Amino acid sequence: MADDRDERETAPAKGVSRRGFFTAVGAGAIGAATLAKAQPGAAPVAAKEEPATVTLVVNGRRRRLLVEPRWTLLFVLREKLGLTGTKVGCERGECGACTVLIDGTPRYACMTLALEAVGHEITTLEGLMRGEELGPVQQAFLAEDGLQCGYCTPGQVMAAEGLLRANPEPTLDEIRLGMSGNLCRCGAYAHIFKAVAKASQLRKAAGGEP
Repeated sequence: MADDRDERETAPAKGVSRRGFFTAVGAGAIGAATLAKAQPGAAPVAAKEEPATVTLVVNGRRRRLLVEPRWTLLFVLREKLGLTGTKVGCERGECGACTVLIDGTPRYACMTLALEAVGHEITTLEGLMRGEELGPVQQAFLAEDGLQCGYCTPGQVMAAEGLLRANPEPTLDEIRLGMSGNLCRCGAYAHIFKAVAKASQLRKAAGGEP
């Protein structure tokens, strides 16, 4: 009987006890920390990202500013440059309220890091103005009542501008497809489509200028 008892006491237990688990984890953590100290050249777990001084070309102007790597173009345009025509919507690339043009192509500013826009031409709603006068697309949205509450309108205008730069005389189906990335909660789509068609005519009359 004594032999059996000794055998039971010295035999390893099946599985791992709660105490054993934490003991093993603690030992592993101490070992990892010791190893890290022993290797001063080892990379840190999370490197700190420092702000960088960059130059953005916005509406034809060069703007030099300090930008954190995590900042979106939407944040920089509104909060750092004061260009509030670009609206904050869903902030996850679904509604299109923050649409701007990058090298003439519509892009969601909320899904674009400011650092990604370095070296590219950025155009916002303010950049379509001709001094104090509205540009052709803006005029068309006003003439055709292409808005209701108006919150999505800046993004709609920028999407239309990008569409017409790529395709000056789109068909109705092409307009619908080109504007499909911009949502209007008020449901003013019929008037928006008419506004884009009107803008095409105004741009043509103006010699195709933005």
